[in-house]
Amino acid sequence: MAFQFSFRPRLLDALAGYERARFVKDLAAGLTVAVVALPLAMAFAIASGLKPEAGIFTAIIAGFLISSLGGSRVQIGGPAGAFIVIVYGIVERYGVANLIIATALSGVLLFLMGLLRLGTLVRFIPIAVIIGFTNGIAVLIGLSQVKDFLGLSIARMPGDFFGILGALWGHLHSFNPWALGVAVASLVVIVGWQRWLPALGPRVQFSGQLSVVPGSIVALVLATAAVGLFGLPVETIGSRFGGIPGALPALVWPAFSWESARFLLMPTITLALLGAIESLLCARVADGMIADRHDPNQELMAQGIANFVTPFFGGMPATGTIARTVTNVKNGATSPVAGMTHALVLLAVILVAAPLASSIPLACLAAILMHVAWNMGEWREFARLKTYRMPYRVTLVAVFLLTVIFDLTVAVEFGILAACVVFIYRISSLSRGERLTAAEQPALAGHDNRLQAWRLYGALFFGATKLVEALEDDLPSTVLVLDLKNVIYVDSTGAEALDNLLQTCRRQGVRLIVSGLMAQPLDIARRTGLLERLQAQSPQDVQPDVAHAVAVAVAGLMPAPEPAGDE
Repeated sequence: MAFQFSFRPRLLDALAGYERARFVKDLAAGLTVAVVALPLAMAFAIASGLKPEAGIFTAIIAGFLISSLGGSRVQIGGPAGAFIVIVYGIVERYGVANLIIATALSGVLLFLMGLLRLGTLVRFIPIAVIIGFTNGIAVLIGLSQVKDFLGLSIARMPGDFFGILGALWGHLHSFNPWALGVAVASLVVIVGWQRWLPALGPRVQFSGQLSVVPGSIVALVLATAAVGLFGLPVETIGSRFGGIPGALPALVWPAFSWESARFLLMPTITLALLGAIESLLCARVADGMIADRHDPNQELMAQGIANFVTPFFGGMPATGTIARTVTNVKNGATSPVAGMTHALVLLAVILVAAPLASSIPLACLAAILMHVAWNMGEWREFARLKTYRMPYRVTLVAVFLLTVIFDLTVAVEFGILAACVVFIYRISSLSRGERLTAAEQPALAGHDNRLQAWRLYGALFFGATKLVEALEDDLPSTVLVLDLKNVIYVDSTGAEALDNLLQTCRRQGVRLIVSGLMAQPLDIARRTGLLERLQAQSPQDVQPDVAHAVAVAVAGLMPAPEPAGDE
């Protein structure tokens, strides 16, 4: 079938019959999501070793592009916690200029993945790998925020696990109790806001309306007000970064060199794979909430465009974000207009209220990220490990530890490799062979030494060729019947093993009759020439089913009738 390019954003379908009532819902949802996104965007950027405006610019530009061009009706794109560890590592090792290059190249890869219709392949990554690196990233995010949570004076945090631990331990003497107090109070507000307010019910006026406001924004406002009113000696966005610009981002063109780009191959692939996984998993969650089905390939192409464009305007990697998408859905979003509105609201905040961001305490942002990291992890999976098989446990724990201690790229590579090995082992163990008896095929009775019939099950691939090799070691004297009706797949190695069996049979004077070649096994037998070689001595050596094959074999064992002589 010829390749067909398809680029159709979900926005085009969502606007069909679009009416004022839906626009009001989308507008309200977009406003709410913008309130949620603002503190998260700044916190993610700061934790990644960038300035806070990098997160906001990403939420604006990438958020607008992902919503307007994506394959989901309600997905919200922007900076995500999953990227913090990777982005920080790239900035630490290669600098911001190379982060721009790596992000743009990952956008190209994402677009190509969508263009080549590889969106569904992302779903084949095992859940143990996803949980392992998600929990590992959550631990690293939480660990990276200890510095601002405690108010430690560390000029620059290392990028590796043991370096972070050493830096924290070596600077505990610079602990700031005021920063800790702001962080703990902020965390209490964030955690308690959504839990306690609904419980108060009718005793608090407007409790229903207030519960819509996220706890993170409440903590942000209260912490900023407390620091400003009481002059608390804690570090703020203004004291560290000089505030955020109140203007549109300018185009930034990095100095490109092949010498540096060649070191960015693995970070680029990691950004692309993680972005694809996060966005498509998020879209699947949204589908379940709105009873819809997203277009994974269109979503990847939109993610690719967003990640290619955003870094040249001071942004960072972007993907679909579960927390903001769920907020979008719960607040009544009906179309991508809600996501586009959220981006435009953030743009208005930048243009109007940028000076206010200078007073935001970093301890409060650290508390927000601590809460994000806790919600991000699937911690119950560790308690449930004993209910799973050993390969699942080893894969999950190994990916988790490799993510925390070494590197996310190494962890994902190991996890996928381990999952592939386990899968190959399990499939090969499911493939088996059994010898047919006279009870199943009565014609076999009395021919034990001269005639054998074997039935194979499962997949005959490079991990299961031992089944065929075992037959070569114990051939009958005259005829071997091989029933492949229950073999669902044969690869080139499996076809070669059958060909070797055929050659061995002919060298030892044994006739090989094959039956039950179906669909894919029959196709590869034709394409490799195996079918032609099987029928070279007799067309009857390939039969549709085992009963016919045994009948042909038994008929070949009978001596030919002697010609009648003259009397």
